[in-house]
Amino acid sequence: MIQTVRKAWGIPELRKKIIFTLLILLIFRAGNAIMVPYINRDALALQMQLWGTGLLGLYNVMSGGAFATATVFALGVQPYINSSIIVQLLTVAIPSLERLARDGGEEGKKKIQSITRYATVAIAILQAVGYYFMMKNYNLLGQEGIWPALVIIVTLIAGSSFVMWMGEQVTEFGVGNGISIILFAGILSRIPNMVSGMVDGVQKWSAIKAGTMTLESLTSAGYTEAQAQAYLNGALAPWAIVLLVVGILALIAFIVFINDAERRIPVQYAKRQVGRKMYGGQSSTLPMKVNMSGVLPIIFAQSIASLPITVWTFIGMPKEGTISYSIYNAIDTKSVIYMVVYFIMIIGFSYFYSSIQFNPVEIANNLKKQGGFIPGFRPGKPTSDFIMKALGKVVFVGAIFLCVVALVPLIIGAFNSSLSNVALGGTSVIIVVGVALETVKQLEAQMMMRHHKGFLE
Repeated sequence: MIQTVRKAWGIPELRKKIIFTLLILLIFRAGNAIMVPYINRDALALQMQLWGTGLLGLYNVMSGGAFATATVFALGVQPYINSSIIVQLLTVAIPSLERLARDGGEEGKKKIQSITRYATVAIAILQAVGYYFMMKNYNLLGQEGIWPALVIIVTLIAGSSFVMWMGEQVTEFGVGNGISIILFAGILSRIPNMVSGMVDGVQKWSAIKAGTMTLESLTSAGYTEAQAQAYLNGALAPWAIVLLVVGILALIAFIVFINDAERRIPVQYAKRQVGRKMYGGQSSTLPMKVNMSGVLPIIFAQSIASLPITVWTFIGMPKEGTISYSIYNAIDTKSVIYMVVYFIMIIGFSYFYSSIQFNPVEIANNLKKQGGFIPGFRPGKPTSDFIMKALGKVVFVGAIFLCVVALVPLIIGAFNSSLSNVALGGTSVIIVVGVALETVKQLEAQMMMRHHKGFLE
C-alpha cells in the first residue's frame, strides 16, 4: 500500500489529485473544530457516556467525534449515506427511476445524483431539528429561544451540505470516492481518542483497585448516580488492552481476506470459424465476490434496528418503572432482541444489494450471446439457475461475515462496556479497511493507465 502511494506521488497528475484530496480532508478536520454556539459541550460529553455505543455512538465515530462535541460537521456524511440508500431502494421500487438509472446514460446518472442531493438536504433538516430537540430535552443548551434554535439547526444543515459538496469534489478531482474518503478520515481521527480512552480506562481501573475512586466519591463531587456509574464503567484492566489490540489486528486480517475472497465459476467459450480463422475456445472464469455489498447492509440494518432507541433518545428517556422503560430495555442496543433483529436485517440487505449488483439472468444471456457456457450446464435458463444457486451460497457466506463483524463488538460491549467504549467497532474497521483497499486499487489502475504507451509510440 505504501509503495503504491509512493509511486503515485511520483506521477505529477496523480500528485495533484492526492494533494487536492489532502486539502479537502484538512478543511474537513478544521470544520470539526468549529463549535456550534448555544450548546453546553461539557454536559453533552457526560450525556454521550450515558448513551454508550448505540446508533448515536456510531454517528459520533463516523463524524470523527463531531457529533459529541457539537461542531458544524456534527451530522457528518450520515445524511448523504442515508439518502443514497433510500434512493437505491426507490430505484428498485419505482419503475420510472429504474428506467432512468438503467437507460438514462450519463444524463440519467446526473438526475439520480440530483435526487440524492435533495434527499440529503431533507434528511439533514430532519436530523438537525432532532439534534436541537435532543439538546433541549436533556438540558444541554447554553441558551434557549427561537434565535438559538434557528442558529443551531441552520448551522448543522449547512455543515452537512458542505460535507456532501466536499465529497463530490474529491470524487471528481481527487483520489477515490469522496464520501468514503471523508468517512475514512473521520473514523481514523478517533484513534488518538481511543488511545487516550485506553490510558484513562487503566487509570480508572487503578484508582478503583486502590479504593480512591468510588460511586460515593463521584456523586459527592457533583456527578449524578447514572453519570458516576457510566464513568466507573470506563475502567479498563491492562490485560484487556492486549486482548483488544490483538482482536483489532485479527479483525483487520479477517476483513482483508474476505474482501479479496471470491468464487470463480469456470466458463468455456466455443470455437467459431470466421472466414479462414478460428476464434474462441479459450477458458475463463466468472468471479463472485464474497463481500459483494460491502458495509452497506450493516449501516442500513443498524439505522433501522436502532430507530426506536434513537427516537426515544431524541425525545427523552422513559422513566424507570413504566411500561415504556421496560420496552426500552427490551429493544436496547445491548439486548438479545436487538441483536437478533440486527442479524436478520444484515442477511436480508446483503441479499438485496447482491441482487442489484449481480443479475444471473442477464449474465447467462450475455454468455450465450458470446458463445460461452459453464461446463455441465446448458446455455440459457439452466445456466442462470446454477448462477443463482451459486450466488445464494456466496452471499450467505458474505452475510455471515458481516454479522460476525457487526455483532462481536456488541456482544463484547454487553459483557464489558469499557471495551465497547474504546474499540473502533467492527463497522468502523470494515469501513476503514475497505476504503483503504479500494483507494489503493484505484491508484494502481490510474498508474497502469498512465504507463500505457499506446499503439503509436
